Amino acid sequence: MMRKKIVIVGGGFAGVNLAKALGKYQEFDVLLVDKNNYNFFPPLIYQVATSFLEPASISYPFRKLFAGKQNLRFRLGVLKQILPEENKIILSNGTISYDELVFATGAETNYFGNENIRKQAIPMKTLGDALQMRNTLLMRIEQATISTDAEEIKRLLTIVVAGGGPTGVEISGMFAEMRMGIIRKDYPELAGKGGEIYLVDGGKMVLSPMSEKSQVYTTAALTKLGVKLVMSTHVDDFIDDQVILSDGTTIPSKNLIWAAGVSAKIFDGIPSTCYGRGKRMLVDANNKVIGMENIYAIGDTCLQTTDANFPQGHPQLAQVAIQQGKNLAKNFKRAATAQPLLPFKYVDKGSMAIIGRNKAVADLVTPNLHLSGLIAWMAWLFVHLMSLITYANRARTFWHWMVAYFTKDHSLRMIIKPIKEEDIV
Repeated sequence: MMRKKIVIVGGGFAGVNLAKALGKYQEFDVLLVDKNNYNFFPPLIYQVATSFLEPASISYPFRKLFAGKQNLRFRLGVLKQILPEENKIILSNGTISYDELVFATGAETNYFGNENIRKQAIPMKTLGDALQMRNTLLMRIEQATISTDAEEIKRLLTIVVAGGGPTGVEISGMFAEMRMGIIRKDYPELAGKGGEIYLVDGGKMVLSPMSEKSQVYTTAALTKLGVKLVMSTHVDDFIDDQVILSDGTTIPSKNLIWAAGVSAKIFDGIPSTCYGRGKRMLVDANNKVIGMENIYAIGDTCLQTTDANFPQGHPQLAQVAIQQGKNLAKNFKRAATAQPLLPFKYVDKGSMAIIGRNKAVADLVTPNLHLSGLIAWMAWLFVHLMSLITYANRARTFWHWMVAYFTKDHSLRMIIKPIKEEDIV
């Protein structure tokens, strides 16, 4: 019997969960394509960026993940074009045919058309972004230790975070705690030299999708940590080490961390009529791209308005991607056995954000419960630890967290980057 060939483009939460679920069914031949040879856990990349975790703690090679699964394969490559009429996709390194094609390509950083911000700000979307951020900030701290210009030192040490969602809150809190402890200890020459942490957001409160209790608690906790909250304002531009805000004020800083928005991607070969808000592909209740015969989209890259509880589309969250991946796997199996398909219904389990040591917030849907402080912090640690893809990831992450918690320190602050010839003296 010929096995149906399913090609999945993208190996994030949606793609990996779909591939792993399909791996149980021998009637499918599954190929996952990704531009990286590893899966990584986006909710924790800020901890790599701030040197609290090593990259291996939150990433895992696809080939090792699929080892022993005869019907699961991996292909390293970048998608260039889709040929729907031929059931083929063109990659940077070849052409692949498919019976069913699934887009699980996630989202990318949205700079809202501002080229200065795109070129100079520090993004927070990929593992590569996290490593670049770690190197950049550590280098700027080192530069500050030898500078004799007080204003230059302040620009080197001041951090502006754009975006008051969970990522912005979590990284602001992490930097605030580092400033109070690690920076003071490791860089005594910077004592009293200034440097502030700003969190800028267009909303009235941080964590706008969460409950008012979570917003109030988080605001108080960040303020106590010394984070300066600039609300009802957004970043307009970033020119000559000046972060320009929408109210006309400026913040002198070399460090603008961009956590202010994402958008999906547009692909050559998919008609423009297939895209909706945020460049997301419009899909039906079974995640089939509207207007296409055998092409599907799941996770952040799709916009599904058939779920009665989410008529404007689902939030771009990990749980949506995971559940859509698993549901689509069931539907492929049901279609193969002529059973009716299962329309996707998102089960919202709630949301949470960590602020700092022993400080977090959580809004749980079932039961309807708000948590804050130590118990929410422990819940955040448990949920994120268990969400990591392998036992090895969980063990590494747990170890680093325990060391950091009991010592209030960590040992991963190395500047590791390719050596350029001009750097060798």
